[in-house]
Amino acid sequence: QVQLVESGGGLVQAGGSLRLSCAASGSISSINTMGWYRQAPGKQRELVAQITSGDRINYADSVKGRFTISRGNAQNTVYLQMNSLKPEDTGVYYCNFNNWLQPYWGQGTQVTVSS
Repeated sequence: QVQLVESGGGLVQAGGSLRLSCAASGSISSINTMGWYRQAPGKQRELVAQITSGDRINYADSVKGRFTISRGNAQNTVYLQMNSLKPEDTGVYYCNFNNWLQPYWGQGTQVTVSS
């Protein structure tokens, strides 16, 4: 069973930066989208950023201009560079890959932004 492994979360002060990484433990064929979601306490999981196989990128309005999603040189890796972090960016961040068969999810990494 292929797993997505995330890293890079942590505690940072407002205005700071973090870089999240996600790598698949094995090969996943025909990936359509790679992305990041987050879930704040008491809220639903929401899409933060997504990149398609055709390199089309979507961002949540709340992170535009501050976050950047990118592919890694290694196959099946994706990054999320988060700058100018705000307390409202706090939550558990989940990596997500989708192909025509199923979605894949990481276990989540905690991001906490202090004011």
